[in-house]
Amino acid sequence: MEPADGKRAVLVVEDEKNIRDLVCLHLQVEGLDCVPVGDGKAALDEAGRRRFDAMVLDLMLPGLDGLSVCRAVRRGTLNQDVPILMLTARREEADKVLGLESGADDYLAKPFGVRELVARVRALLRRGARRAAAAPDGQRPLTYRHIRVDPARRRVRVDDHDVDLTTQEFNLLYVLLSHPGIVFSRDALLARTWKENTFVTTRSVDTLVKRVRRKVERDPGSPEVILTVWGAGYKAADV
Repeated sequence: MEPADGKRAVLVVEDEKNIRDLVCLHLQVEGLDCVPVGDGKAALDEAGRRRFDAMVLDLMLPGLDGLSVCRAVRRGTLNQDVPILMLTARREEADKVLGLESGADDYLAKPFGVRELVARVRALLRRGARRAAAAPDGQRPLTYRHIRVDPARRRVRVDDHDVDLTTQEFNLLYVLLSHPGIVFSRDALLARTWKENTFVTTRSVDTLVKRVRRKVERDPGSPEVILTVWGAGYKAADV
């Protein structure tokens, strides 16, 4: 179900009511339709009921934690490509990387400034995840070894089964497979994959590559499709 007034909708998943209310207040000031929930199960219920333009997701939730919610949303259909900003009370790099590997697009450590959070949500909204779901001009179906990619349907088939990819995963895979043997730097992949001004870094490309390898490689530990070119970046192996 879409909002009747046409406002862009943001799902805010935060168990601390004062933080949840504060975030929603400032997002509403931005003209957004804010849907607040306090636990992971309620978040999945909402994500299965209607489309959202962005999600603000706390990592530490009672019952179903934020990482589990993020993975479940990415495996779904209605909000598979929704941009996700993950909130975490922990500042360790490993926690941030784990969030990105689970499918989050950006992260913000607590305590955070509300202005920064709003700026990051704006950046996520600018990506236009739903508009990106339509194939850009010039993208044609391609077959690469055991992988078939259909941009018009956003469909990826590995051997004899379909695999679900997020918008960033799909973009990265298409860029590499459509230019086999060509080495792309992390900066180049960052620009082609996220496409908009964002807060992510080149390290995010590494975690994204890991996620894509798990889905398309027959043996992710010994990749044969997406290869690392040490000191340079990544490429699809020559066919």
